[in-house]
Amino acid sequence: MSFGVGPRPGPLGRFTVVDLTRVRAGPTAVRQLADWGADVIQIETPEPGDGYGGPRHGSDFQNLHRGKRSLCLNLKTSRGIEILKQLVARADVLVENYRPDVKQRLGIGYEALKVVNPRLVYASISGFGQTGPYALRPGFDQVAQGMGGIMSVTGLPGQGPVRAGIPVADLSAGLFCAYGILLALIERETSGEGQWVSASLLEAQIAMMDFQAARWLIDGVVPGQAGNDHPSIAPMGTFRTGDGHINIASAGDVMWRKLCAAVGLDALADDPEFADDAQRTRNRGRLNALLNEALSAHASAHWIERLNEAGVPCGPIYRMDEVFTDPQVEHQQMARSLFHPILGDIQVVGQPVSLSRTPSRIAAAAPEKGQHSTDILESLGYAPDQIDDLKRSGVV
Repeated sequence: MSFGVGPRPGPLGRFTVVDLTRVRAGPTAVRQLADWGADVIQIETPEPGDGYGGPRHGSDFQNLHRGKRSLCLNLKTSRGIEILKQLVARADVLVENYRPDVKQRLGIGYEALKVVNPRLVYASISGFGQTGPYALRPGFDQVAQGMGGIMSVTGLPGQGPVRAGIPVADLSAGLFCAYGILLALIERETSGEGQWVSASLLEAQIAMMDFQAARWLIDGVVPGQAGNDHPSIAPMGTFRTGDGHINIASAGDVMWRKLCAAVGLDALADDPEFADDAQRTRNRGRLNALLNEALSAHASAHWIERLNEAGVPCGPIYRMDEVFTDPQVEHQQMARSLFHPILGDIQVVGQPVSLSRTPSRIAAAAPEKGQHSTDILESLGYAPDQIDDLKRSGVV
């Protein structure tokens, strides 16, 4: 049920989400729901400051919190909790990233809110999970990167641990949480009941290790740092050209022969040291040196065109300003325009998934703090004098 906004377009337009999240992992989950039409009510403290980890009008905040409505609500007061429960009674989803002990102390854990609304899908994101020896530890992306294994395989051999250039644990935890929320909403159509969805930075980071984790679990191999080279396939990595670097992904014998022909190294195709993937990986140092020498004869653009014509996967290595000027990226509309009443026209990152009939829609810029408090409270039945009283008393 929507709170005073009427039907919304998009595949999730019939759902209302109460957003209690901060920083990145939780807002990443909620952003997926907002972009696909859900009515997201962002609960913010009326106290000074935003507590989101960055300035409200900064690029990060605007990209993370687009498409929401903002309600100021002091959850340290009994009246604030009462209003939250009124919202929950009519909502479909609540998303939070409090530490487990904090939400229990506030009386807004799953068991408490399940009584208010048995159909509620209650989603929690934490650093390490809702239970277990680390449950009460604060969760941070880089800590999860270290514990989840990615820092041990990122960087050049012998370099020492290197964090990924993006908050991969935060982002993947948010995406997995959104996935869990959608699963619970689908299941609710059959059972009529909500349930508790839980995701953590640590679990998400381990899941993102994928084949590297499987190499240990199944093969007993502890993967190490391989730099820009693929850990078990060659030649697959970054190669030097006449004016920079490009990525080449040549896997398997057929692709290997195509690569040799395209770069004028036909004799290497039958070299015993490069007879198969295992041999090429074992002798990667010599192979990469030969390829770098050959590729240095021409500029990156020349090789990208030639290799693609030969059917060898390859591509440029862009800075961020170059990413968004690529014709394919422009065609896919990965930069979406919004109007912000203070910032003017801005661009945010688009959705990477497309639906033919019900596309995503980034409907509005991130809200100002408490921008929709009056509208939302009126939709709950509060009269103007009651709302004024709530504001005077610091509840909203």
